[in-house]
Parts: sequence; structure tokens; C-alpha cells
Amino acid sequence: MIKPGICTITLKHLAPDQVIELAASNKLQGIEWWGGEHVRPGDLPTARDVGAATRAAGLAISTYGSYHRVGVVGTENPSFETVLETAVELGAPSIRVWAGDRDREQADAAFQKTVLSELNRIADLAAEAGVSITVEFHGGTLTNTNANAAWLLGEVPHNNVRFSWQPPHGFEPDHCLDGLRSLLPRLGTVHVFHWTIGSFEKSLWTEAEKKPRWPEDFHRHPLADGVDRWAAYLQLASSAEGTHFALLEFARGDSAEQAAADARTLVSLCASLNESR
Repeated sequence: MIKPGICTITLKHLAPDQVIELAASNKLQGIEWWGGEHVRPGDLPTARDVGAATRAAGLAISTYGSYHRVGVVGTENPSFETVLETAVELGAPSIRVWAGDRDREQADAAFQKTVLSELNRIADLAAEAGVSITVEFHGGTLTNTNANAAWLLGEVPHNNVRFSWQPPHGFEPDHCLDGLRSLLPRLGTVHVFHWTIGSFEKSLWTEAEKKPRWPEDFHRHPLADGVDRWAAYLQLASSAEGTHFALLEFARGDSAEQAAADARTLVSLCASLNESR
């Protein structure tokens, strides 16, 4: 089953109570709380309050979007122990993390080994607290391509490690579906957005071409413009065992109004999918 939800970084300019109101009024069912302004690592009172308010509104917490970079040491990367303590206070069943801070092609063997070792360590630590780890499929990390995400899944067979999928920017749906299919055995969440790269009308970028420039080559669109591909993505995701949240991310213009419209589109997609099963 697929349930509709939202990542609160999408609405980072809103206060938590405003995010909860938007989610509930548009019939979303879950929230991934951003580990930035909304629920900072180590801010336990806020984590408790936000968690309680979320549940009081009848919404589930899907994940804590920590943006912790596994295997990276630095002042901008809070310790995983602090992140875990915050997630427990929030009541999040899983913590979303990034696998390092560089594409796998730019990571030497020693760095890759460090990330793999640390990922196993934090998965053990989280399991003791009843929390899972969700690794995001994302550029600038060791899971930057379909092949590299599948590689990491194979290298870390830990049963407390799951994967969050999103469509890689600039690729046709068949390529995106191939990447999602490889993660189905341990799928966690799905991040939902509709973008084009290089052209406002359609994506022109491929792996063989020059890397797109941020932000001028990236164009956000209403989710309603991408319903055909998202129906296919969510249909495939629903074949994974268990219940999974599809979480809205990146509304056009960072607009609350657009996020609300996208929420209604996503709710409709999920309802149609679940009714057909």
C-alpha cells in the first residue's frame, strides 16, 4: 500500500503547526519532519512537541529527515547519536540519511569502506532504539545513480537499512523505473516531485552530456503535469512488501498553495492505486 505524505523541507518557510494544518486539510496521511528549522538535531523539547502535535492531528510520522551524512566528520554534520535521540523523541520510525558527501565515482575505496562500516554501525545502534535507517537515492552521495544505489543495497544487507527512492533528474520514465525496481526488496519511502532539466518543456540532459547547472537548468512543475509517469512509479512501488509513504517534495516556487494542489493530486493518485489492488 502507498500512503500520501509530505517532506516538510518543502514548506521550510512555514511553522510546524502550519505544515500540519496544510497536510491534514489536504488529506495527506504522513509527514517527514525536516531536521533543519523544524526539528533540529538535539532540540528534544521541539521534537516532543512536534511529534505530539502531528499525532494529535491524525497524521503519522514517516521519517525524520535528518540529512545526516554517513561517514562524514565535521561541524556541519551532527553526530548520529544526537540525530537518533531526536528521532526517538519525535516518534519517528525511521531516520533518512545520505551515504557520504560525494558521488561514488569521486569516492576512493577507503572512503567507500568508511561509509559502509558506519552505515552498519548506525543501523545496529538505531535497531536498539526501535528505529530504522533510510538511505536516500541522491546525487552527491554514493547512491548517485541506479547502479550505485543497487551496489550499496548489495553491500549493506543489514535488515535495518531501507532505501528512499526518487526519480533521477533528466531521465525518461523507463530508466527511473529500472532504478526503483532494484530497490524494491528494501524500499522505504518515495520522494515525489515533477521536474524537467535543460528545457522547461521536457528534460534534455543525459548522462553523456554536460552536467546541468543549478538552479538555472532545473524547472519545477505542478505534480498534475506528471501524473502519467507518477502513476507508473507508484504502481511499481506498491508491489514492494508492506506500506510505504509517497512524500511530496519541491513544490513549484516553494509555494504553499502549489504544495496543497500537489497534495490533492498525490492523494488522488494513491486512492486510485489502492482501490485497484
